[in-house]
Amino acid sequence: MRIGIASGKGGTGKTTVATNLARVAAMEHLSVVYLDCDVEEPNGQIFLKPEESWRRPVTLPVPRVDAEVCDLCGECGEICEFSAIVPIGSKVLVFPQLCHSCGGCRLVCPLQAITEIPREVATLMGGRVAGVEYLQGLLNVGEAMSPPVIRALKAVAPQAELVIVDAPPGTSCPVVEAVRGCDRVLLVTEPTPFGLHDLELAMDTIGMLGIGCEVVINRAGANGKATREFCRSRGIEIAAELPDRRSIAEAYSRGEMAVEVDPEFRDRFLALLHHVEGRS
Repeated sequence: MRIGIASGKGGTGKTTVATNLARVAAMEHLSVVYLDCDVEEPNGQIFLKPEESWRRPVTLPVPRVDAEVCDLCGECGEICEFSAIVPIGSKVLVFPQLCHSCGGCRLVCPLQAITEIPREVATLMGGRVAGVEYLQGLLNVGEAMSPPVIRALKAVAPQAELVIVDAPPGTSCPVVEAVRGCDRVLLVTEPTPFGLHDLELAMDTIGMLGIGCEVVINRAGANGKATREFCRSRGIEIAAELPDRRSIAEAYSRGEMAVEVDPEFRDRFLALLHHVEGRS
């Protein structure tokens, strides 16, 4: 069972839901893998606190031009839609950070003057804590392309009874790559106008992927009426509502798990786990 945890915007409590769900699943003696696919800023380790056991780099192939062979025909620049390789004057300039590693420039070069070399763009890390297998990716500073790193992270993930995919916030390409292949997605939202607006965008994105979804309302209260009515109008089930509680916010600021400081929250996440098991 592979469950994506996503949100239309940042700050809704997506990682809170993902980490606490992983913890209660481990408490229930399920084998659990947690994938932190927010590779620009992974923060699941703040709460799960895994003991790191391995690291490995993520590399992408980028072109290298042999100036002695190249005749400056310009075919490579014509095929590249991202201007990552540009013939100018008597040179061919390569901009590695713009390269999408499609290999097109190498294929069209009539003189085979272009080869590919690996460029390190990110680091994968793995560890384990309290029955949870933890994996994360982290882009190097200055890198911009998350999807290849997310694919690399998912590729090394072991099999488990429950795989929790903590997706990046928003509705862009990294989110699509993270939740692709999930059985279901939990969309975490907050009961605010901004939260509702971005929840609608997230629902549309997940719907286009053909993946079923439910909603988790974080910091729920009386102001959640509009969110509940919207979900009802869309025929989307609300899988859980987590109350707005100061003690949980204080625990969060200390990097503590809600299920470990509040028995009610442990029960709520246990009920969420059972809901997910029943729907997947």
